[in-house]
Amino acid sequence: MKRELILYIQDTRVDLFKDESVSLTDTIQNVRDIQKIFTTFTQTFTLPASATNNKIFKHYYNFDIVDGFDARKKVDARIELNHIPFKTGKIKLEGTDLKNNQITAYRVTFFGNTVDLKDIIGEDKLETLTALNSLNKTYDATNIETYLKQDPASSDIVVPLITHTQRIFYNSTTHVNGSGNVYYHTGSGNNLHGVRWDNLKYAIRVHNIIEAIEAKYDGIDFSSDFFTETGNDVYSDLFMWCHRKKGKVETGDQIVKYPNLVDGWTTGIDTSGLTEMINTSTLRISSDAQLYGTAFTLTLSSPTGTYDLLIQKDGATEYEELNISATKVVNLYALNTNQVLAGDYTVTITVTSAVNFGNILRTIKTQEPGDPELTDQFSTGSYSAAASFEFIITNQIPEMKIIDFLSGIFKMFNLVAFVNESGTIVVKTLDSYYTGGTTYDITEYTDIDSKKVDVALPFKEISFGYNDTDSFLAAIHNQLFGVEWGTLDYRGPDDDKYDGGIYKIELPFGHMKYERLIDISDSSLTTIQWGYSVDDNQDSYIGSPVLFYPIYNAIQDDGVTESISLITLFNPDGTFNDHEEITGSINMPSNSVSFSSSTSTANINFSQEQNEYTGPSETFSGTLFKNYYENYIKTIFDSKNRLTKIKARLPMNILMNYSLADNFRITGTEYRINSIKLNLTTGEADLELLNVK
Repeated sequence: MKRELILYIQDTRVDLFKDESVSLTDTIQNVRDIQKIFTTFTQTFTLPASATNNKIFKHYYNFDIVDGFDARKKVDARIELNHIPFKTGKIKLEGTDLKNNQITAYRVTFFGNTVDLKDIIGEDKLETLTALNSLNKTYDATNIETYLKQDPASSDIVVPLITHTQRIFYNSTTHVNGSGNVYYHTGSGNNLHGVRWDNLKYAIRVHNIIEAIEAKYDGIDFSSDFFTETGNDVYSDLFMWCHRKKGKVETGDQIVKYPNLVDGWTTGIDTSGLTEMINTSTLRISSDAQLYGTAFTLTLSSPTGTYDLLIQKDGATEYEELNISATKVVNLYALNTNQVLAGDYTVTITVTSAVNFGNILRTIKTQEPGDPELTDQFSTGSYSAAASFEFIITNQIPEMKIIDFLSGIFKMFNLVAFVNESGTIVVKTLDSYYTGGTTYDITEYTDIDSKKVDVALPFKEISFGYNDTDSFLAAIHNQLFGVEWGTLDYRGPDDDKYDGGIYKIELPFGHMKYERLIDISDSSLTTIQWGYSVDDNQDSYIGSPVLFYPIYNAIQDDGVTESISLITLFNPDGTFNDHEEITGSINMPSNSVSFSSSTSTANINFSQEQNEYTGPSETFSGTLFKNYYENYIKTIFDSKNRLTKIKARLPMNILMNYSLADNFRITGTEYRINSIKLNLTTGEADLELLNVK
């Protein structure tokens, strides 16, 4: 029975060719490309150049038309079958067909909604996530000590014991001034040793980055199935180290300067409804404010000293000026000759000593055709730029594209995504996705004569790893054992040499190896674990962004309560001047969720490695491969598994209700859906199925 295919583009019903065949391919994880998140898509099909379609595509073939259709962007669309909603997503205009210089058709492709992520985020980097700046902290010895001792269970920002340059050790007997010996020595003489406070940096909870992505982009709203703050420790306890440049956190100036992200824009009027303070430091200029804008100024009134000014839009420099000592008015509208004003704006003032301002004011003026000019204003009131270094998260977070960060998290935990009816992007592990399916018996709808059974395994090996394992301890591991730290080359349950190529799944992150310190004086174990971010020459190292678990652990030596030394003050020549005793618990970096396998065996290694803290042990078995990949990978490597291809004509009740989490049963055998290629008008389907054990 032929179905009526109905296509809407931006709520306008499109004219279709009478006999046009539209084929849709549906797959969420494919044995041929395991690491990709797939979405529904159609083969390119054509639409007639009718009056309706010409209006939708604004006569795209005519490039002289002003404000014509922008084929670089996908637009909202939906498909109905027999007037019943079937799929929602986007349409992309691929091109036009002309005959005798007359338009005859438009070529389009339909995509499911999960493709929106790349479209919305584009090439934006983590530094554009201004919502993260609510976690900014002063960068000084006092705060570093505070957040080194801060329990991550109650804080989204901590300081882990990872040094960027200094090598530390523990020796309770021999003391040398200026050394990295973290044993706290109270006596006189050679007692000034320990970890330098300025060798430590802040880290931010990964879930806050996910929330900042949702805050920045309209249309991105993740479900809490996997991205949750509670009940999923392997994700919710994960942090990213804010290590953007190798070595110290500083401005690079010979004279010490202190950056202040201007915060507290709490006073304001928004008469136009086109601008918004999305947090206390960030102004959002909408595309409508850009369209109707007539002026955009920043006024810094009555400074009591000299300052540098930096205005950023979406994390990139928009305006910069040094050594200002009087009231300053910056006309951003006049500076931006293209009037490309839409974006998120922040202001940073850098000083060498405290500077007070009478007021800092943002003024935006807009005027829609036929309406009076409207003025929006946002003010800080009196503002003080302090002579203390502010650790601005967006300036210190690793340089990384947001889409690469998301892709890395999805690959790490083998996540799949789809958009539900309310527009939420549902994110689940592949295993949990498949547990939510049902089973349809489609025996009577299949064409048994069309059946083909192929080899399911398209490759002989899958390589799981990280982009960067070159930090000191991981690099030494690689050199000693001839295999990269935390990686896995999977060749099947029997480790046989199968035919095929090698498939590579590589996370875009750095993977450090950590070290548990021993007391050099008597070789007793301490409870201190640390990280060392240098290369194998022990030079400061940047590497790829590092994810880790901060373990809040008590400081002990051979079971006896102890403390460590934090160097808090330096002389002009760099020698140590003062130190603080750190007692109780501190944040220690780990690749495992816990130092105790009885609490959790989960870790972010792909292979089961010797745990850095507990030493030789087979108990930390909850690797990324074991917990998130093994079930699926072992299935496709199973010698009994096949890829069955068969044709079917699915009835409307199945067509309108199936999901890729479902199984199909044919003559008593149950199959998982690898992919469906569906003719929307006839209901004919080419099925690729994997048999379920």
